[in-house]
Amino acid sequence: MSEAVTYESRDGVAIISINRPDRLNAIGPEVEAGLQQAWVRLNNSPEDRVGILTAAGTKAFSSGRDRDAQSPPDYRSFTPNVGVVLDKPLIAAVSGWCVGGALVLVAMCDLCVATRDARFTYPEPKLGFAGGMIASLAARIPHKVAMELMLLGDVVDAQRAYEVGLVNRLAEPGEHLEEAMKLARRLAGNAPLVMAMLKRFAAATIAQSPVETAGLAWRETERVFSSADYQEGLDSFRSKREPRFEGR
Repeated sequence: MSEAVTYESRDGVAIISINRPDRLNAIGPEVEAGLQQAWVRLNNSPEDRVGILTAAGTKAFSSGRDRDAQSPPDYRSFTPNVGVVLDKPLIAAVSGWCVGGALVLVAMCDLCVATRDARFTYPEPKLGFAGGMIASLAARIPHKVAMELMLLGDVVDAQRAYEVGLVNRLAEPGEHLEEAMKLARRLAGNAPLVMAMLKRFAAATIAQSPVETAGLAWRETERVFSSADYQEGLDSFRSKREPRFEGR
């Protein structure tokens, strides 16, 4: 794990936090790598049954893309349930501003708790760039509301986000993590296999955007390219010998 993303296990709950408060938790390469590692760790943890995605400080869950990064974030790799499919429930705990690509992260969580002073906005159309993953929002909240949020780039307050189904619970300022923990503890007491099954069924029911589909394809090919069999294939080709594949 990188310092830009922290992972804490607490009572069967993994608290995964974007930890760049001095940059309003902007998403740069270290955050990308840290989140991807966190999802893998959560999936593989025998103790942690639920995850919470939150951020340091209260001013911003995330200001979106780090403008100082040399390249834009590759959301295929670190967006939950796209770059890494999670068998376990994931709750977003949002305080303050949730901007741009950070909204993608929240949309791909299973549940969301937000403070009453939280604000959501996707300003990319006003700025002239977008990765496209945000289109998945149209399958998760009412279509017209998603189009309004994506195309106009207006600021949506927490009450409005709650009313349209982007947020499940509202919390007083500073109490978002506490409220998320209440939900997480309830989920941690449920049957893991049943929750995993229902998550898979729900994912199969929801329409996928083209970028989301591309992300899922990327995940499968990345699994091959990072495998020992892939390296064995290259080595055997160069050595002009028969490969010895082991299925890993």
